Amino acid sequence: MDCTLHKQLPVSLLGWYRHKWRQKFLLGVLATTSSLGQGYYAESTLAQTALSRVDYCQIPLAEASAKNTLRLAAQNGDRNSQTKYNEIVKKHVNYVAQCRQKSWLKNQAIWIRLYPCDTRPGALEEIFDRMVNRGYNQVYVATFYGKALLPRATNRTAWNSVLTSRGTDKTDLLADAIQKGRERGLKVYAWMYSLNFGPEYAVTPEGQSALALNGRGETTLFAGEEGFQKAQDGSTNSVLFVDPHSNKAKTDYERLVKEVIARRPDGILFDYIRFPRGQGAQSIAGQVRDLWIYGEESRQALMALAKNNKGTYLIDRYLTNGTITINDLKEADKLHPLEVEPMWQGRTPLDNEANMAYEDKFAWIEWDLWQLTVAHASQGVVNFLQRAAAPAEQQRIKSGSVFFPEANQPVGRRGYDSRLQPWDRFTATSEWHPMAYATCNRSDCITNQVRRVLSFAPATTNVIPALAGNWSKPTDGRPSLEEQMDSIHRSLPQINSISHFAFSWQEPEYDYYRSSCQLK
Repeated sequence: MDCTLHKQLPVSLLGWYRHKWRQKFLLGVLATTSSLGQGYYAESTLAQTALSRVDYCQIPLAEASAKNTLRLAAQNGDRNSQTKYNEIVKKHVNYVAQCRQKSWLKNQAIWIRLYPCDTRPGALEEIFDRMVNRGYNQVYVATFYGKALLPRATNRTAWNSVLTSRGTDKTDLLADAIQKGRERGLKVYAWMYSLNFGPEYAVTPEGQSALALNGRGETTLFAGEEGFQKAQDGSTNSVLFVDPHSNKAKTDYERLVKEVIARRPDGILFDYIRFPRGQGAQSIAGQVRDLWIYGEESRQALMALAKNNKGTYLIDRYLTNGTITINDLKEADKLHPLEVEPMWQGRTPLDNEANMAYEDKFAWIEWDLWQLTVAHASQGVVNFLQRAAAPAEQQRIKSGSVFFPEANQPVGRRGYDSRLQPWDRFTATSEWHPMAYATCNRSDCITNQVRRVLSFAPATTNVIPALAGNWSKPTDGRPSLEEQMDSIHRSLPQINSISHFAFSWQEPEYDYYRSSCQLK
């Protein structure tokens, strides 16, 4: 999810992996397990995390193990076991649905990335069975993250397909996941990166022309702390943001969204609806050159906001030089003597500004230019989301926006969080999914993040907090998922839906195996 998905796993989990690797535990598993359908981890993982609390609608361990045994037998051709497996799957669907109706937590979702080996027979069934066992009734499937979860044979989007192995050309893993998930009572959402298009998008000159640029001539590929990070599957991920004003970027993304909603997911979530976060001091945008508004189409859109020639001249000087001077004001008056004050959209001049000394009005006009450029950058993000969400809304498919609760805040006298994520204006989506990932070793800082989001949310918007962590134990400065949820319920009883990031954190061995195995 956003930058968290392709960050390294928490330090505690990395240490756990290294320890297990030294013991050659995983090598032994890989040597003795011939396919994902063998279900090696199902019983061992459940035994380690025997969670059957009625509060969270979890399936008792014995029933979960019996279901897994029947699934394996059915996969090997036992028709009687197939019948019994179908019966217990249906039983668990009904149990979770009825439990959720009685619980304060009506929807409990989990985030997941699927891998090529999940195309093997029985793999999706095992994955979604595990989710149901833990009381989940929704799943958010990574559908676009620089690659598209679409069949290669029919993929006409600007991105390569996730599945590239021989024999998978026509495999529609997203459609299969939607089907298998629904058979188990799960609502399946397509989770998509938005302005982060991934580095492969820039391999053509047309793609390069759509990239976001700052005032130092940099793209986002190397600028800032998000340039290169490590994915949860161990591969190197890099981020590359586009100019939200780019018509090519908007058109390409709209085509991708339409391909996704043609699979009729239960919802679609838009992630990375923002600019990158800079490193160190650059995590705060304090001058115009920090803003990602120097792409050709973004610059054109900004210049179009001028309402007279003086406004056009000063906006151009501000962008070009990173500031304006008193001499720029004098030059504007000299070039356009018939115009009174420089004007652009949203500007209200000072009283009697035309007759004021240049020294007296300079700071005010410079401030207005700074506010104009920040608003322009933010509005590009909002407009991009509106266009992206429109096809889903037209098809009556739920849409949601994923964001950081603190990413829309001013910092100091004139600074802004460099992500410029104006989520309080994300009204194009009916669901808000704030990533409440605060780390203070308590739940109150997480609850406070959700409270802040609720204070901005329109009455028609469903706020669904995303929590990071694990069941029954703290993880990197965050309490257990149970503690986090209990705290939210006590303090904010209007919240009735929550999601958990991520499946890979809850099932690290299983996720490592799925991500590292090779299709034959």
